[in-house]
Amino acid sequence: MTDFPPTLLAGYENFMSGRYSGERDRYRNLAETGQKPHTLVVACCDSRAAPETIFDSGPGELFVIRNVANLVPPYEPDGQYHATSAALEYAVQVLKIRDIVVMGHGRCGGIQAALDPSDEPLSPGDFIGKWMGLLRPTAEQIPNTDVLTQAERQTALERVSIRSSLANLRTFPCVRILEEKGRMRLHGAWFDISTGELWLMDSKTGDFIRSSV
Repeated sequence: MTDFPPTLLAGYENFMSGRYSGERDRYRNLAETGQKPHTLVVACCDSRAAPETIFDSGPGELFVIRNVANLVPPYEPDGQYHATSAALEYAVQVLKIRDIVVMGHGRCGGIQAALDPSDEPLSPGDFIGKWMGLLRPTAEQIPNTDVLTQAERQTALERVSIRSSLANLRTFPCVRILEEKGRMRLHGAWFDISTGELWLMDSKTGDFIRSSV
């Protein structure tokens, strides 16, 4: 007997009888020819904000990097382990991705922890504290005054952190050079879990504008 989660097995059964059955040829073709996704999405690990679901994408269409709070670290070729940077490098240099989207979302636990570390709901452990430290300089830009509510401060940091990650993307030579040559585009987006709204970042002003779709 296996103790594999039964809900996952039930989901797999539905997948095989539903989506896989209807797209069997597509999966076989992907297996034989390899993946050619058109867009890289850097998203949060949060189970409520899956890019493939939000963008209704099929197999092979998106290359997705998910980490806590959808962060892109700066370029640091120091010989250490850098999962996000490695996946980014693979997407750009091997898969030849030409569009990169950094997508944040509302009510992000990682953002909340970075905003108010004294009330941090996440255990600092060996890794999470250092990872969220990437956001400390950005979090300090969000005023802690009576002018903004806690929810407004969090939404502000969720969006400012997207701009910060886009700036970090440009520290990677493989990204910066392609963008300067007009062969790569960087995008920011923010998804509101409670309403389903998608807000897109204006590349010139940095403002977030609700999608009219």
